[in-house]
Amino acid sequence: MSAGNERAARALKEILQKPGNHACADCGAADPEWGSCSLGVFICLGCSGIHRNIPDIGKVKSLSLSRWEDSEVEFMAENGNEAMKAKYEAVVPIYYYKPTYKDCQVLREQWIKAKYERKEFMDSGRKLTYEEGTRDGMLMKRGRDNGQFLSRRFVLMEREGTLKYFTKYDAKEPKAVIKVDSINASFQPEKIGNPNGLQITYLKDYSTRNIFLYHENSKEIVDWFNSIRAIQLHYLKVAFPGATDAELKPKLTRNFLKEGFMEKTGPRQTEGFKKRWFTLDHRRLMYFKDPLDAFAKGEVFLGHRDLGYSACPGLPPGTHCNGVWQHGITIVTPDRSFLFTCESESDQQDWLDHFNAVMSTTMTPQEYSMGALFKHKH
Repeated sequence: MSAGNERAARALKEILQKPGNHACADCGAADPEWGSCSLGVFICLGCSGIHRNIPDIGKVKSLSLSRWEDSEVEFMAENGNEAMKAKYEAVVPIYYYKPTYKDCQVLREQWIKAKYERKEFMDSGRKLTYEEGTRDGMLMKRGRDNGQFLSRRFVLMEREGTLKYFTKYDAKEPKAVIKVDSINASFQPEKIGNPNGLQITYLKDYSTRNIFLYHENSKEIVDWFNSIRAIQLHYLKVAFPGATDAELKPKLTRNFLKEGFMEKTGPRQTEGFKKRWFTLDHRRLMYFKDPLDAFAKGEVFLGHRDLGYSACPGLPPGTHCNGVWQHGITIVTPDRSFLFTCESESDQQDWLDHFNAVMSTTMTPQEYSMGALFKHKH
């Protein structure tokens, strides 16, 4: 390394110590190892690849491996993550989903493009596409019975608070009318098998229903996602007029806490253990025969531990475990126990950590009524 390069590396190391520079400017990942010398921000490897693909802003360099000009180092010192966030994220709407390093590529890519390429959040006068009150377009939807993806028309309306879909573009009657305030939307690229895969989950007659969608254009699918969140926020503000934005934001769409396969036995605990796909959506543990099933085969409500809910490793003595997997979990509820087995000890521990975290979280009034509803339903 030449003396100039060493000097630049030392200077960059010092600039990294400034507040805000220790985490990626775009996804928050710790210890960014790249810098955008066209924007003056420090970013992680994953986000640097997205920056590189945006023509006007794509000048990125490795902090340790690239050769930095003195003028570039000076530019990084003058700007930095906090100053650039103040500029490019000046007016991010409360409903807009700001992805983290844990989120999928499509969300991070569209966030970065919205900020720096389309400059959507720099001034408050701008009318954003997510706030138009209606969205109407074709999305690829997975058929419930045959698993084929077919083009369907979707219409989102703030005035009605609904998302409708139609089997034909000119169909008079919708195939389904979904209330926006009952929707959860989460990106599921691996499960759906498409980088732009979006899962919409909603309640229908007290049962959870899933539909699986994608659009070839990644901006289009992220626009749908944030438009749903914008309308949800509108309805939450009406429902909870005194609530702050910070209180309402967690009530918008959320990622599932955990998903994966476990084996389970039936209520008599003498039936064979069967492999099922489980989704933990806050207090609801749902299980499906297949990850892409439209309806859950069953649900377990996880209340607070003070109400008689608990989760522990292992199965009760004398349980006949005829499944393939050996790492047991017992969930106790006031009504009955549920027995599961996991493939590995680390998976068992991860599920237990999530169950215990949920059971030690204070319940909201809505969750109390949901728990009562579960008792009534099951």
